[in-house]
Amino acid sequence: MESQKQHPQQFSLEFFPPKGEEGQAKLNETRIQLAKLKPRYASVTFGAGGSTQAGTVETVRQMLAAGLDTAPHLSCIGSNENDILQLLHGYMEMGVTRIVALRGDMPSGMRETGAFQYANELVAFIRSQTGDHFHIEVAAYPEFHPQAPSAEADLDNFARKVDAGANAAITQYFYNLDAYLRFVEECEKRGVEIPIVPGIMPITNIKQLARFSAMCGAEIPRWLRLRLEAYGEDLRSLKAFGLDVTTELCRNLLEAGAPGLHFYTMNQIEPTRIVWANLGLQGNV
Repeated sequence: MESQKQHPQQFSLEFFPPKGEEGQAKLNETRIQLAKLKPRYASVTFGAGGSTQAGTVETVRQMLAAGLDTAPHLSCIGSNENDILQLLHGYMEMGVTRIVALRGDMPSGMRETGAFQYANELVAFIRSQTGDHFHIEVAAYPEFHPQAPSAEADLDNFARKVDAGANAAITQYFYNLDAYLRFVEECEKRGVEIPIVPGIMPITNIKQLARFSAMCGAEIPRWLRLRLEAYGEDLRSLKAFGLDVTTELCRNLLEAGAPGLHFYTMNQIEPTRIVWANLGLQGNV
């Protein structure tokens, strides 16, 4: 963790493009309330294969207009070079200076990956076309990508993204502190010293968390799953316990030298705000 301790701690938030007027109104209120925490930036996701990229662009536009430094997620799966270049030029004109560059998931029914097969190719393309204009974030998987043939191969893939020009990384969420610490240690052995910021998923709903984890390969430790399931329909107690666990994980990460935290807000106000307050964070002022 020595290389991580040299980076200043920064705190950021992730949102997803809303659907419909109700979703838009909810996101607007969430953005207004969480902006008061003074995050360093906000990121905006997309659907599988870039299927909601238009929604991503519009949400980024709105957040920039509201004064939030905003980073769109950019997927290379199913895209060609011209599509990516048009998006990059559009974002540059909007004033975007930060990109989250990802491989993305293959949508159901799609067989061709497009011009890019891996995220390192996308990072290299962004660098070749825009130079150092963008601060590029990439994904990291402390518990390893579910499609990686081995832990070693996954670390090699991550190193390739860094070699291609990534500035920093955001991890998949996790609840095992040692997984993150060991991942960073292995990266340091490879000479990878960019900030690797833990992605944080506040725990509020065991059914939703189990569904997400099954899709992305994140592990819910057995002790945690059993404790959460024991609350049954007592959702208030489950949420209180879950946010306490999340807070403890965040505190341990920061004490270990993690270069910040990236909160997966799920367009919700309270979970992130509660953990933020529990940690006594002052934002990025």
